[in-house]
Amino acid sequence: MKYFSHLASAAGLINLYKGEIPFHHFIRNYFREHRKFGSSDRRNIGQLCYSFYRLGRALAHLPIQERILLGLFLCSTSPNEILENLKPEWNPLAGKTLDEKLRLLAVDPAELSAIFPFPHEMSAGIDAREFAVSHLIQPDLFIRIRPGKEDRVREKLRKAGVDFTVHTDSCYSLPNSTGVDKLISLNEEAVVQDFSSQLTGEFLFALRDQWKGGKPRVWDACSGSGGKSIMAHDILGEMDLDVSDLRPAILNNLKKRFAIAGIRNYHSFIADLSINSSRMSEPFHHAKPVASKSNGGPYDLVIIDAPCSGSGTWARTPEQLSFFGEEQIHSYHSLQKKIVSNVIPNIKKGGFLLYITCSVYKKENESIVDFLMQECSLHLQRSELISGYRKKADTMFAAIFSI
Repeated sequence: MKYFSHLASAAGLINLYKGEIPFHHFIRNYFREHRKFGSSDRRNIGQLCYSFYRLGRALAHLPIQERILLGLFLCSTSPNEILENLKPEWNPLAGKTLDEKLRLLAVDPAELSAIFPFPHEMSAGIDAREFAVSHLIQPDLFIRIRPGKEDRVREKLRKAGVDFTVHTDSCYSLPNSTGVDKLISLNEEAVVQDFSSQLTGEFLFALRDQWKGGKPRVWDACSGSGGKSIMAHDILGEMDLDVSDLRPAILNNLKKRFAIAGIRNYHSFIADLSINSSRMSEPFHHAKPVASKSNGGPYDLVIIDAPCSGSGTWARTPEQLSFFGEEQIHSYHSLQKKIVSNVIPNIKKGGFLLYITCSVYKKENESIVDFLMQECSLHLQRSELISGYRKKADTMFAAIFSI
C-alpha cells in the first residue's frame, strides 16, 4: 500500500540525513535523483519527515517509524488522508487538543519539553514547555505592507479569496502555503517579514526625531538580502545607506530587491566583520548602485542583525532541533562579540547601535548586551525579547544602545 511505502521512504530519508545542509535542500535533491516519486508521493513523504523532526529530541527512545506516526498525529489539527491510512484509529481524534492527544497516547506531557534542546541556555521570560510544544505547529506567513500600499494589498488579497489575519495596520498573517508572490508585488507593495521581525521596527520608530531636517547615515552591517534596510527606509525616510554582507550572492539578491523597493541611494560592499579592519572590503561592484561612492562613516545608526543560532525560528526549520549542538551557542557568542567590537568604532558620538538576533539563547542575547555595556561602554536604551511563539511567529531579541 502506497502510504506504508511513503512511511518507509520517510524513515529511509531520516536515516540518510545528517544535518549538513537544510533538510528542504536535502529532500529536494533526493527527489531530483529519484524520479519515481510523483507530486503526491513527495508531498506525503515530506510531511511525514517534518512531523518526525517537529518532535525534536522528545520520545527519542522510540523507533523511527513510530516517532513519525506520533509526530504526524500530534502535528495534525484535523483528520487527514495519511493518518486515515496509516493509523485509522487516531484519525478521528486529530482535531483534539494536544493534552487530550497525549492522554489518549498515555504520554507524559513533560516528555515534550525535550523537543527543544538546551533549555537551560534560554533567555529569561520564555515559558520553556510552551515554547517547546510550539514547534509542533508550522508558523504562519507574515507580510509587512509598505507605507501607502495598505488599501491596494488588502483589496488584492480579498479579491483572491485569501484568508488573512490583520495584526496591525501593516502586518498581516496568511496560511504558510499562500503563493503571495503571485498575488501582490513583493518588495514594492509588501515584504515577507515575520511578525517579530516587524516589531523590531519599534526600536527605529523611537529614533525618528533624532535627525529632523537631515538624512542620517545608516549602516546595515549584516544586511542579508536587505529586509531590515527596507524597513528602516520605510520608517526613517531618506537616509545615506551603506549595506554589507559576507556573501556576494546575498548582495546580488539585495540589489534586485532594492530596485523593486525603490531604494537607490545606497552603497553595498562585502565585509567580514569578524576581522578587525579599518575598511572591511573593497566596494562590491556587482551590486554597484546609482550612488557609486560609499556614504562612509562615522554612522548615526548601525544595525546589526547578527549571525546567530536562529533558534527562535526553528519551527520553520525543525531539523535543527535534532542537529544543533550546544557548542555552537558558544561559537556564535564569540563571533557576535567580534562583530560588535569591530563595528562600534564606526559609530559617531551620539549615534546608535541596534543589535538584533533571532535566537532564544541568552549567550547570544543578554550576554552580548552585558558585553556591550561593560566592555564597550555603550549605554543601553532598551532591550526586549520578542516572544512570537504564541502568535505562530518567530521569537527574536533586540536591544538599542547609544554611544
